Amino acid sequence: MSAHTSAATQPRRPKIDVLKRRWPTALALVLSALTFDGGASGSSVSGLAEALLLLPLGYLIVAKLERPRASWPVLVCGLIAIIVLRLLDVIAPAAVLVSIAMIVLVWAAVDRQLQRSALFQVQALGMFGFGALALCGLAVDPEFGRYLVAAGWFLHGLWDFVHLQVNKVVARSYAEWCGVIDILIAGQLLLIQ
Repeated sequence: MSAHTSAATQPRRPKIDVLKRRWPTALALVLSALTFDGGASGSSVSGLAEALLLLPLGYLIVAKLERPRASWPVLVCGLIAIIVLRLLDVIAPAAVLVSIAMIVLVWAAVDRQLQRSALFQVQALGMFGFGALALCGLAVDPEFGRYLVAAGWFLHGLWDFVHLQVNKVVARSYAEWCGVIDILIAGQLLLIQ
């Protein structure tokens, strides 16, 4: 019996096939449910503002490296950095993330990627825009900051879905996961009080 014949006789499992293709969405739904706390407290808003800074920074770093496969490792390293910085409580994670963004932008200016790559320029603008929403969300009253941070998460979700559609900069699985979780977190921030 050939491999082709045995594969053809196996029953199809469409639900399993859909789950295999949509694992980033499933992961986003599970993580969102596991980390849900209502988003109403000031510490929750500041934590989500810091995490909002990580999102465009990840895109910026991956664009600088021109390696979409680096999307997941960059995210994991960024999350670990935020957790460690919060535990040590020596320097604000937001300050470190902004510093890293500045280093990446200077590096791109020095090697002229900033001047020659429209794709990188878009990521730099994204870093400035989403970064501004996150930093403003940290600077104002937590109740008002919640709306700014929610807007940042929602808009970044749209950003992810555009990148998923054009299949540029980050891995498709990352763009799908990030888009879903971003929209869910924005909804949590707005709907639960």
